[in-house]
Amino acid sequence: MSVIPISTLDHPGVEVFSHLTDHQLRNKLQPDQGIIIVESPKVIRVAMQSGYTPLSLLCEQRHIEGDAADIIAQCGDIPVYTGDRELLARLTGYILTRGVLCAMRRPQPPTVEEVCKGASRVVVIDGVVDTTNIGAIFRSAAALGIDGVLVTRNACDPFNRRAIRVSMGSVFLVPWTWLDGPEDGSGNPAEGSGNPLDTLRHLGFRTVAMALTDKSIPLDAPELKREPRLALVMGTEGDGLPHETIASTDFVVRIPMAHGVDSLNVAAAAAVAFWELRK
Repeated sequence: MSVIPISTLDHPGVEVFSHLTDHQLRNKLQPDQGIIIVESPKVIRVAMQSGYTPLSLLCEQRHIEGDAADIIAQCGDIPVYTGDRELLARLTGYILTRGVLCAMRRPQPPTVEEVCKGASRVVVIDGVVDTTNIGAIFRSAAALGIDGVLVTRNACDPFNRRAIRVSMGSVFLVPWTWLDGPEDGSGNPAEGSGNPLDTLRHLGFRTVAMALTDKSIPLDAPELKREPRLALVMGTEGDGLPHETIASTDFVVRIPMAHGVDSLNVAAAAAVAFWELRK
């Protein structure tokens, strides 16, 4: 290993952990050069076991032969930046969780067809922008048997640092990709502008909008469980799914509730739906 003590926030090489924005880490102009930041030894181990490539580490001195020792031993000759707890807190803006951060190579996303191959249950995350909700949805998807996740471009990046942390590494366990195709150099979808759900129908899925409408059916309706392939569509935290998206789905579904409560947080609703409609 190559341990590099740092005593200043301007040390070359550590800017990836502190100064680069999520947009810069994604490197939209050169997606094959993108980077993700993974926090805590447990989550770093999940990423490495899933085949993600570490580029550098930032950790407290005491963790080099402690919590991060096994990780460092598997990383080869990558830089391991280290400093005292206070310096690293100033560098990252907060006290590190278990004192370890890892910069990893961001992989090329698979195609929608690759994510859906052999899948019977997938979820579409449409416009959800809260990183905590994204992470929680991925964690529930992994735990409750969802085969793949499809994310619209107006939703939060699942490889956002906080989303990764909240998911406890589940973003590395469940196959996922962007639903509406790769972006062009201006950050816009590069492929056709048709309804993204049409792609899922072409792949043999019936689509299920989680929404409150006059035509919605209960989540435990028997006809839903009989469907061999379902795509559950979850909407944004505030306004829910767009009306045109709801109108284009095969089913509109509600979760029956008590005490006059009309809705759940999107992450909680996703977990309930995943459990009820699991194969």
